Amino acid sequence: MTHPLPLQDAPAALRELMARLGPRWHQDIRAASAEAKAAYAPLLAAVDNSHAEVLRDVAYGEHPRQTLDVFVPKAVKPGAPVIAFVHGGAFMRGDKSGPQGMFDNVLYWFARHGFVGVNIEYRLAPEAMYPDAVHDVAAAVQWMHTHIAEHGGDPARMSLLGHSAGGTHVASYVFDSGVGYLGRHLAANILVSARLRADRSPENPNAGGVSSYFGDDFSVYERHSPMLFAHCSPLPTFVVTAEFENPLLDIYGLEFAHRLAVARRVAPRFLQLPRHNHASIMAHFNSGEEILGTHILDFLREAGAA
Repeated sequence: MTHPLPLQDAPAALRELMARLGPRWHQDIRAASAEAKAAYAPLLAAVDNSHAEVLRDVAYGEHPRQTLDVFVPKAVKPGAPVIAFVHGGAFMRGDKSGPQGMFDNVLYWFARHGFVGVNIEYRLAPEAMYPDAVHDVAAAVQWMHTHIAEHGGDPARMSLLGHSAGGTHVASYVFDSGVGYLGRHLAANILVSARLRADRSPENPNAGGVSSYFGDDFSVYERHSPMLFAHCSPLPTFVVTAEFENPLLDIYGLEFAHRLAVARRVAPRFLQLPRHNHASIMAHFNSGEEILGTHILDFLREAGAA
């Protein structure tokens, strides 16, 4: 089993790259993201993942993208906790495994720690517009609730982890009273670098993706944003952003955490991950560096979901 390895203890070349990328992240996000992912790729490729078996492309709906992968630890005991990951991609792109299997490593990491993992695919904009992706998340969660015990998982201890646009979909599933699921069947949720407000701000480099999913009527953006619904669900929630974040996502994360605190009269878990960026915050899972994973495990234990 790997051991916690904060970024400051990562290989020197990786530390140096993250230090160079951070201050210039906003200048060319796509190029910086590609550099970050390429830096982690050889570390992830070298990991022995024989501890888990993966059942690929299980259908939870009729559309070709309505599929999921199940990661089962070989030493799983019945009633294991369950965590499902929802990938990002500016609402218009991406897949559940991620570039070079990067997102698979999120589930391999949790399987290493005794979880049954699920990697969720969903329909993309503009074919699927708000709230279609939320309905897909709901259908995947329903599949898990019905079938996860067949793979050793506990349907009473299921959590969702969403990154970027995937974090938007998770937040909508948990909080958006207009859609109406309100976190059904879940024990907890983790929102990582999530877009919690739909916006067409000039600062938003993914404004095209937002309009592709939420439509061209900007007047509805606020009432379709998770931000508006922070008071609508008491589900245990962990909000995470990167130190070097895509524009506005760190601000939205702070605002959402504040709104949760006001609604619940107690502050939720919040973490700004030092020295990491919007890409590396997920790419580092299963690379040997475990600081965010350790925080998530502690949160899930506290929530009774691990």
